[in-house]
Amino acid sequence: MIKKSVVIANRHQTSISLEEEFLSELQQIAQEQQISLNELITRIDSKREQQNLSSAIRVYILQYLKSQNARS
Repeated sequence: MIKKSVVIANRHQTSISLEEEFLSELQQIAQEQQISLNELITRIDSKREQQNLSSAIRVYILQYLKSQNARS
């Protein structure tokens, strides 16, 4: 489990705890979308339905990968 400090919407500092595999995948998604990790997390945060940000990130990654597989 990795704990990482992030800034949401350029103003709110918080930390997330993710397994290394999830953090790596999240970084890859941000790179593919040509945005910073903080920007991607800000987008996830603004649309999340889960109370916990780390959980929302995991769900986002799962949905992203499923949508990528459906396109293949």
